[in-house]
Amino acid sequence: MANPLLIALRQLGTRKGLPPPSAAADLDYAPPSASIFLVMRRLRAPLITLIVLFAISVVGLALIPGVDPAGNPYRLTLFDSFYVISYTATTIGFGELPYPFTTGQRLWLTVSIYLSVVGWAYAIGSMLTMLGDQGFRRALALQRFARKVDRLREPYLLLAGYGQAGRLLVKAFDELGQRVVVLDKSDERIEALDLEPLHADIPMLVADAASPRLLTLAGLGHANCAGVLALTDNDETNLTISMTAALLRPDLPVFARTDSAPVADRLRAFGTPTVVNPFDLFGDNLRVALRAPATYQLLEWLEAGPGARLPQRGKLPPAGRWVMCGYGRFGRELTADLRAAGLDVTVIESTGTHTDVIAGDASELGVLEQASLDTAIGLVAATDNDTTNLSILVNARQLNSDLFLAARQNRRSNAALFKAMEVDALLVPTEVVARQVYAQISTPLLWRFLREVPARGNEWAADLVDRLHTHCGRALPALWKVTLDRTSAPALVDLLADGRVTLAGLLRDPEDRNRRLKVVPLLLARADETVVCPDDEVVLAVGDELLFAGNSHTRRELQLTMLTDSTASYVLFDRHVAAGLIWRKLSRRSAAN
Repeated sequence: MANPLLIALRQLGTRKGLPPPSAAADLDYAPPSASIFLVMRRLRAPLITLIVLFAISVVGLALIPGVDPAGNPYRLTLFDSFYVISYTATTIGFGELPYPFTTGQRLWLTVSIYLSVVGWAYAIGSMLTMLGDQGFRRALALQRFARKVDRLREPYLLLAGYGQAGRLLVKAFDELGQRVVVLDKSDERIEALDLEPLHADIPMLVADAASPRLLTLAGLGHANCAGVLALTDNDETNLTISMTAALLRPDLPVFARTDSAPVADRLRAFGTPTVVNPFDLFGDNLRVALRAPATYQLLEWLEAGPGARLPQRGKLPPAGRWVMCGYGRFGRELTADLRAAGLDVTVIESTGTHTDVIAGDASELGVLEQASLDTAIGLVAATDNDTTNLSILVNARQLNSDLFLAARQNRRSNAALFKAMEVDALLVPTEVVARQVYAQISTPLLWRFLREVPARGNEWAADLVDRLHTHCGRALPALWKVTLDRTSAPALVDLLADGRVTLAGLLRDPEDRNRRLKVVPLLLARADETVVCPDDEVVLAVGDELLFAGNSHTRRELQLTMLTDSTASYVLFDRHVAAGLIWRKLSRRSAAN
C-alpha cells in the first residue's frame, strides 16, 4: 500500500501553484462553502510541512538511545517521544522526561526546536496572509450573508443598490419594521450601511446584483421574499434584475428605477414591474404645479412622509415662455412635458446642435441674456452639476426676479444651498424614487389616493390641505390603514353586516361621543371601488379599507372603538354596556328582575 504522506509530498512538488481559472471573477458567485475549500487549498502546503517536520522529530527522538539513572540503555517510546516533541515544538518547555536526556537526545531536540519554529512560522504566516486576502474575506462574507438570509423568518424586500435612494428606503423600512436584504457593488456603501444605527440586523453583501445566481443566493426564491427593488445607478443592471425576477418569481412585485424612456419600455416587456422614472414624475408634478399650486402642495406634503412640515404653496405663473438650461435626459423629458402642455420652451445647451437651441454655458450671465429672460415666465436649471445649477438660478433671479424657478438637485449634501435659494419647484431624483417606492410598499392605499389627487382640482386640494392643517397641525401626521374585518374590528363586524355603522359614528370620541376625533379620512376602498375623502354619512361594510391621517392618540382611540364592545356601543348608540364578565352577569340579573 502506498504511503499517503509520500503521495501528498510528491503531488506538492509537482504542482505549480497556479490560481484556479477566473478565481477572482467568480468568487462572488461561489457557493457558501467556498471558504472551506479556500482554506484547505491555501494552507495545504504549510500544514503538510508542519506535519512532516513533526513526524521526523518524533521518530528521530524515539530512535536516539538514552540512559536511565542506573546507567542502563533506554529508548523513548513513540508516545513518549510524541509527548516531548509536542511541548517542545510549541516552545512551551516542560523538562526532560522520563529521565534526563543524553547529549545526543539534547542535540536532536535542539534541531527539532529550530525546525518546528520554522514550520510554525511558515504555517502562521500563510494563515495570516490568507486572512488578509480579499478573496478569502469575500468568501467568508458570502457565507455569512447566505446564513443570514436563510435565517430570516419574516417577509423581506430584496434591495439592489444602496445609493441615496436606497439609504432613505432602508431607514424608512427599518422604522416600519420591514426587513430588507441589501446588495451593492460598492465597498464604501456597504461599510456605510454597516455603521448605520438601525434596529434590525441587515443582511448585506458587496457584489454585482446583475447575476441571477447571486440574486437566488440573496433569497429571490425564498418564500419570505416579498418584493424586489432594482435601484442601482445602472439601467442595464436594473433591467437584468427585473428580468430575472420576472422569469424566476413572476408573482413578486418589482420596482425598477430608470431615467430613460426607452429603458422603461424594455422594463415593462418583462412582467408588470413598477417603473420609477424621477424625471418623468417631476415633469408630471411640474405641470400640476403650473396649473394647480394647492394640488402640488398636497402631493409634496403627503409624499414627504409623516413628520414633514407643510410646504409653502407656490405661486401660479402666467402662461408664457420657459427657458430650459441643460438638455440631457432630464432636460429633454421636461421640455417634452412643457411643450405637451402648450408652452413655448427656449433651450440652452453647451453643445447645441439644433437651430432652436442657444449654444453656451447657461451659468454665464451673457448666455442667459441671449434667452431674453425678461420676457420669460419660468426657468429650469436642469444640468447634472449642482454648482452650475445654483449659478444659473442666481443669475436668472438677477435678470428677472419674477421668474418661476425650478431646479434639479443632484447631491443630497447640497440640500441646504437649494433650500436657501427658495426655488418654486425642486427635483431631487433620489428622494422622488424613495418616496414613490415607500408609498407603494408601506401604504398601498396612500399610493391609490395620490393617483386620484391631480384629477380633483386645485380648490378641492386647497380645502383638504386646510382640513389636515386644522385637525393635525403643520407637521404631517401618521397615515395608517384600517381594515373592517373580524381581526381588526371584532366589535363592529356584526353591526357592519347590518349596515348600522356610518363613518361619522365610527369617528366619535370614545371619551365624549359628542366630540369628533381629530382624524381626516383620505380614502375608502371597497372591492374595486375607491372613494376619495368619503363623506361622514357613508355607510361602512365588512371588508372596507380606510386610510386615515391623524396623530397616534387618535389612532389608539379609534382602535378602542373597533376592538371593545362596550366602547363601540357607547360611541355608536350612546348605550353604556358593562365591560367585564362579572358586571355583564350582574346586569343580566338586574334586567331579569
